[in-house]
Amino acid sequence: MKRPDKLRTTAGRVNGTAQYWVLLDPDDYTDVQGATIARKSEDAGADAVLVGGSILHSNHLDQFIAAIKNSVQIPVILFPGDATQVCSKADALLYLSLVSGRNPVNLIGEHVKAAFLIKQTGIKPIPTAYLLVESGIVTSVEFMSNTRPIPRTKPMIAAAHALAAQYMGMKLVYLEAGSGARQPIPDEMVACVKKHIDIPLIVGGGIRDARTAAAKVRAGADIIVTGNVLRGSGGAAKMREIARAVKRG
Repeated sequence: MKRPDKLRTTAGRVNGTAQYWVLLDPDDYTDVQGATIARKSEDAGADAVLVGGSILHSNHLDQFIAAIKNSVQIPVILFPGDATQVCSKADALLYLSLVSGRNPVNLIGEHVKAAFLIKQTGIKPIPTAYLLVESGIVTSVEFMSNTRPIPRTKPMIAAAHALAAQYMGMKLVYLEAGSGARQPIPDEMVACVKKHIDIPLIVGGGIRDARTAAAKVRAGADIIVTGNVLRGSGGAAKMREIARAVKRG
């Protein structure tokens, strides 16, 4: 069966409908578990699977992605924490630049390390502005990137970063509260950023139920990402509820 068009999937809303992406960290699952969850995600209505993490202390990225690709028809997209997380088996790669921070490693350093490897593998890089937002705790991405998140009460700061990223040629903006966030991105910030940019907006972190997901879509999110919600009891049912809420908006 032909895999859906990657560019269509990463274009934000499809026929006016927001998308639901599921994030899997290879450090949290075996290959079999990852493939099973990916298949359940697709059955629940997910539009794509993101794969990656802040540390990646396990050494099975290639096998993990291959197992997922063999289990689903939706695109499998890399969500790399650094230059080591490049795999030719994926359909595309979010070329993440942490524009909310001032650490050059995450603005350009890891990108230089990965550039030739990306070219050699032939994987499609998608320039993505990554904005870390205060969420109530110090998340893994905040600690590992050594950057300060944008204050959650300062939506115009987020909007200015997002607009600057668009002017620099980024194709997506990703508002991230972080894995295990106590609070999701405020609706006011989502709406403010969306008002000022013309490229698709991804929102992730701290989204654990359908009501929260729907609120982010109504505020302007084009793509909703969930991760840790999969690990709790009733994860498949919760994914289905979130997917329905995202589609209805």
